[in-house]
Amino acid sequence: MNGVDKVAKKKSSKINNIRTFALSLLFIGFIIMYGGIFFREHKIVMTIFMLVGFLAIIGSTVVYFWIGMLSTKTIQVICPNCNKTTKMLGKVDICMYCNEPLTLDPSLEGKEFNEKYNSKRDAKQ
Repeated sequence: MNGVDKVAKKKSSKINNIRTFALSLLFIGFIIMYGGIFFREHKIVMTIFMLVGFLAIIGSTVVYFWIGMLSTKTIQVICPNCNKTTKMLGKVDICMYCNEPLTLDPSLEGKEFNEKYNSKRDAKQ
């Protein structure tokens, strides 16, 4: 399978991916809650929709809190491409601004970017 056959996924830093997940969880919660409005006559169904939407919003809040706490512990590096300070999670990550692949491991320098370098299980193989 060559590169043309694969669906190109835009790469983004891990912190931004988690923030995007939390934001989508928030909107999904709102949509579920709005779905409950269509069942106004059925109080139980409407309540279930409202509770599930509320749980999604609470889940989003928890994810935002977790990534905020994780973000304070990350290593800050200066991107060699755009010269902006960016945060890294793991051995390899992508610049938050210019999507330049970054690594803290000198043995991975010059190699093609792969998220599997962060996994200890895949690194042994």
